[in-house]
Amino acid sequence: MPPPYHAGAVALDNGRQRWTFAELDQLRADMARQFSHLGTRVLASLLDNGPAWVVADAAARDAAVVHVPLPAFFTPAQIAHALAVAGVDTVLTVPAAAARWPQAPALPCCVAGQELVLLRLPATAVAMPAGTAKITFTSGTTGTPKGVCLDAAAMDRVAEGLVQALAPLDIRRHLCALPLAVLLENIAGLMAPLRQGATCINLPLAELGLSGSSSFDVARFDATVQAQQPHSLILLPQMLRAWTAWLTATGARAPGSLRLVAVGGAAVGAPLLAAARALGIPAYEGYGLSEGASVQTLNLPGRDRPGSAGAALPHAQLRIAADGEIEVAGSLFSGYLGQATPVGPWWPTGDLGRLDADGFLHVDGRKKHVLITAFGRNVAPEWVETALGNEAAIAQAVVLGDGQPFLSAVLWPVTPATSNAQLQAAIDAANLTLPDYAQIHHWCRGQAPFTSEFGMATANGRPRREVVRHVHASALGLQARDA
Repeated sequence: MPPPYHAGAVALDNGRQRWTFAELDQLRADMARQFSHLGTRVLASLLDNGPAWVVADAAARDAAVVHVPLPAFFTPAQIAHALAVAGVDTVLTVPAAAARWPQAPALPCCVAGQELVLLRLPATAVAMPAGTAKITFTSGTTGTPKGVCLDAAAMDRVAEGLVQALAPLDIRRHLCALPLAVLLENIAGLMAPLRQGATCINLPLAELGLSGSSSFDVARFDATVQAQQPHSLILLPQMLRAWTAWLTATGARAPGSLRLVAVGGAAVGAPLLAAARALGIPAYEGYGLSEGASVQTLNLPGRDRPGSAGAALPHAQLRIAADGEIEVAGSLFSGYLGQATPVGPWWPTGDLGRLDADGFLHVDGRKKHVLITAFGRNVAPEWVETALGNEAAIAQAVVLGDGQPFLSAVLWPVTPATSNAQLQAAIDAANLTLPDYAQIHHWCRGQAPFTSEFGMATANGRPRREVVRHVHASALGLQARDA
């Protein structure tokens, strides 16, 4: 680990055992030698959160091995796709998961007290950008993962930028609440805290109430956060919404130890931030993307504009193109796996937004998602969905209306007991905050949650809009289209 840190300070804590920075350095060195002995070129890890994941990630870097972290919520087809296109020759996983590859030679190993297995796969080396250290797979609207190739320098710039920006908060304990295989937690929740000498609390995700890509037991999450007393967390907006509702319903408050709860992955909205802060959750919204090696902007105590995605972090540069698209520079990826297109100095994010006079970024939605109503008005559905999600009765919303006179919405309520009257009241309240052309005129209840399990979201939680439209077209009086 780069300085500054004290070799005897605690680097990792899994709730049962702790490892100092010196012990972590020894573990990573031992594993790096093992990778070199095996001749590993491309390593895929399929692991739950825990110290073994951290050791493997660091050891791969030491051994100049490309690391391909695989989220446990990926489907077997997505995993197979990632292994094939990345030319993975070694898989590190738990013995129970090794049964997926019955023909692969297996080498048992123990990493940070966890019994694992190294599987050797027949693989052909694939072309990838020079210096690739990590390939993070992001699933798009089709569900087929796309490999984003990152070099060590880009990831280091983001981690160092976060260290600089967060220095005044003196964060000494970070609880990893998202899968480490997700780039945001990997860099902002692991690399950055360790770089500044803080302790990373790495518990199995089930202890945080997480299972699959979208199942969240908020009661268990709250109990764990209360017990661990961390200084910082990273949450998705839906997790923040559920936790805020839980604290409100139980009359409890977040632990006083918290100094920062960073929220990213989708728009949050000022009302949710205010409600969370009133309960002791110091929630601050940020913005990032895999092609920029994760987080680019972040609101912070003392430099905060709720409703925005924050100002640029020290490593990031932002500008807005003539058509409103956000472009970033400073920590860009090296290219997509399997594509030879070079990456220029600025990257078009595909997001629409603006920078205000004080440098805060306001994200309006995805460029390709913009709806054009029958009256010719352009509407970013994410903007309206954020307004709907600010209402307590609505857990999820997908807004439709391309080519229609008015906008429609498919809603998933906070609880099954939420009545249609309560949902209509929520719609009415949200409409009061929106101009007439962006108001919801028709709506229906969703047939299922917008999750990957039901086919209506990608593995990382983004709604598959055409699928949602196809399933609910009849209920909304829309003409059905192929999903």
